[in-house]
Amino acid sequence: MKIPFLILTPACLVLGVATAVFSGAALNPYHFALVFIGAMCAHISVNALNEYQDFKSGLDLITNPTPFSGGSGALKAQPAKANYALITGVASILITVAVGLYFVYVWGFWLLPLGILGILIVISYTEYCTRSPLLCLIVPGLGFGPLMVMGTDFALTGSYSWVAFVVSLAPFFLVSDLLLLNQFPDVEADATVGRWHLPIVLGRKACVRLYAGILIASYIPILAGYALGMLPAWSLLGLGTVFLAGATIRGVVRYAEEIPKLIPYMAKNVIIDIATPVLLAVGLFLHKG
Repeated sequence: MKIPFLILTPACLVLGVATAVFSGAALNPYHFALVFIGAMCAHISVNALNEYQDFKSGLDLITNPTPFSGGSGALKAQPAKANYALITGVASILITVAVGLYFVYVWGFWLLPLGILGILIVISYTEYCTRSPLLCLIVPGLGFGPLMVMGTDFALTGSYSWVAFVVSLAPFFLVSDLLLLNQFPDVEADATVGRWHLPIVLGRKACVRLYAGILIASYIPILAGYALGMLPAWSLLGLGTVFLAGATIRGVVRYAEEIPKLIPYMAKNVIIDIATPVLLAVGLFLHKG
């Protein structure tokens, strides 16, 4: 399940809850619980299937893991447990499907496009998306940004919201950037098993500029939403990670080719990815309060 990584889900989920509250919706606690279960199971599923497929391809056996990349090492230590990872992945995605179908029953078929796309991402990510530089870049952000934030907002309110779409663009950029940076340590190993992401195609140095640009872009939806009158002043709390982002960019620029020295900046990047949507959500809650 890669449990330490699962904290990203509630960080993005709370943003969808915040937009629902901001819209004036009365939250149903049972619906919130189901949304939480469905979202967590989707993340567990993609993690477990990724672990299983990376073990089967031999990637885990040749990767030098870091705290943020290279797999958990669980199946390398206990190869006989590989089927448990597969079962975990399949069972988790079935739970997510069941939750999604419940909300389709409650609110109607407009939720289906998000749900179907989300399921396709979960089951295809490792096997197919990681072999396309463009998909490998945008799919993680799409899953944790528009799909999770807007899906949560819809499940709690029964309708789509432009506010939810705008704020979902922040985790869209952040999470895509997170996966981009986390690919830096695995360039050589990933290339041997047919993966084809941007750090392989362009090299780490070229991707540093892309990383910096995407991280800067993650703050634009917050500023644009406020400037257009869609978001309240409190939402500018989401900019609270800007100074950490600047320090992280400088570290990535300096140590892109020195992985041991890059790891502390990968940790800072994780903090940015978690703290930014949470701070943005807090701003929306405070305005409503």
